[in-house]
Amino acid sequence: MPPSAVPFSRRPSDGPRGARPILVVILIAAAATLLALAYSSFPSASRATTASSSMAVAPTDDGCCRGLEGLELWGPAVKWGSDHRLLSAAACCESCKAMCKANDCRCDSWVFCGDKKRCGQRFGECWLKKQKDVMAPSVVAKGDDVMWTSGLVFAKGEGIVGLETNLGTIRIQLLPGCAPHSVDYFIEVLGLRNCAGCRFYRAEGRGNLWDAKGDHIKNAAYGPPYALLQGTLEVDGLPFKERAKEACPALRRGSVAWVGSGPEFLISLANHGEWKGAYTVFGSVVPEDMAIAEEMALLSTSTDVWSNVTVKVLRDPVYFKVKRSTSSGVP
Repeated sequence: MPPSAVPFSRRPSDGPRGARPILVVILIAAAATLLALAYSSFPSASRATTASSSMAVAPTDDGCCRGLEGLELWGPAVKWGSDHRLLSAAACCESCKAMCKANDCRCDSWVFCGDKKRCGQRFGECWLKKQKDVMAPSVVAKGDDVMWTSGLVFAKGEGIVGLETNLGTIRIQLLPGCAPHSVDYFIEVLGLRNCAGCRFYRAEGRGNLWDAKGDHIKNAAYGPPYALLQGTLEVDGLPFKERAKEACPALRRGSVAWVGSGPEFLISLANHGEWKGAYTVFGSVVPEDMAIAEEMALLSTSTDVWSNVTVKVLRDPVYFKVKRSTSSGVP
């Protein structure tokens, strides 16, 4: 029987890097302890294969059409809002998606006015636009006083970021329709050209509880191990604003999600239907890169107990950089 709740635990402090001040390390450790109530656990390694890596069923934006309130994007209009009025932001988003076929997106951004009081005669306007660079969209205004809601739509091969590690690059397809706030954070990090402090620190494989496809084995326990990699996307020097919950589908093999409100995140190495609704899923690993994630689960770990949960912690955290990528791996 699936567990009734996700097991929570704290994340470790893995000590100073380079010349990081001791005080900063102490503060990080203190913050880590406070994250105990927003935290999950994960598994003992099982060897990755090219065959199993291709079995990931990548989550998509299908069924999700969300945007950012208080954001007005600029860009050449492919459909004028004055001649295109709809009843909701979701409908505006869907109309943009309808113009996006395979590798050709005539519309990759949308802007909707849905506040009757502030929009006045412009209520319902749905502007469909084309960005010069959809991963660096042109912003006219952003803030609580902005009456517009905007969102992005990625064509095939767009909206992919790479986590560059010493084991290889794990490419992640971002899901702007499901988690626009999370995608907005990644766009901000890409603009910094820096992800100092970003790392994986916990790695556990599927053990004998999930098969190579990521399916749970009948009558097996649900962990430990928990078939997950866990890390942090908090950039040194960049205050992290806690993420509100967005779309929380069941975790599939390859799902990338926040733990709690972030900056802790996880990559699922199995299908975790038992945790449906627990995590905001903001991306999915490109299937062929799951072999790198599986390889990480084989690295040397030490066993620890956090909040009565047995976990495996990487003896040497795996640091990574966040960079733009493509489905072919060519920057």
